[in-house]
Amino acid sequence: MVSKSQKKLINSLHQKKYRKQHHMFIAEGLKVVQEFIRAGFQLHSLYTTEEESFDIEKGQFFLVSESELKQITQLKTPQKILALFFIPEKENISHNGLILALDDVRDPGNLGTIIRLCDWFGIETLICSDQTVDCFNPKVVQSTMGSLARVNVVYTDLVDYLKKHSSSHHIYGAFMDGKVVYSEKKESGNTILVMGNEANGISVPIEKLIQKRISIPRFGDLQETESLNVAMATAILLNEFRRDSFFTEK
Repeated sequence: MVSKSQKKLINSLHQKKYRKQHHMFIAEGLKVVQEFIRAGFQLHSLYTTEEESFDIEKGQFFLVSESELKQITQLKTPQKILALFFIPEKENISHNGLILALDDVRDPGNLGTIIRLCDWFGIETLICSDQTVDCFNPKVVQSTMGSLARVNVVYTDLVDYLKKHSSSHHIYGAFMDGKVVYSEKKESGNTILVMGNEANGISVPIEKLIQKRISIPRFGDLQETESLNVAMATAILLNEFRRDSFFTEK
């Protein structure tokens, strides 16, 4: 049984201001929930239509009906399990190696995919501008498929961050008119790759701090494709940076 107060809390967490107020977020789906539990995220409560074997306290476990689950989820197809976790405090964030930075990425699906890419390519730290969509937005959490549990997502003033690291890191930015990434030499050492907003690309204040402009070439005969989706472009560029370091290390 889901009480009125529980429903109120759960529904409130679909809004960023209440996630910040309660320091909690929603995760749905067995795999996603298991990933957060395995990663040591502190569980607040778990609601499920099935008596799965979860090693959690009885006071945190709630067996609910499908109709009750539909009342607390915003998914068109409920995932049979919904859990609330506390947002952890960020500690010992690494700023070494290859870092990805996002300048005002707004689409939850794009951010979720990018977090999965960070997980796949071993990017420990994802730096986001304050205007980038909240990584604990339920749609973002869902689309990460659990990768959010393994990637440190940090929100900050991106201009200040790049200025602070400009002398210790190589700063690359993705542009339509940049040098072709396949032929551009990637510098060794600490590196920041900046990706821009879906519609406007990298903003002018951030552009001024970019040390190397790179691009992904178009091969189509008509050359009419306006641009790549930011998540697709991120996948291609991360693969290229990792490919270079892979063969260099060999």
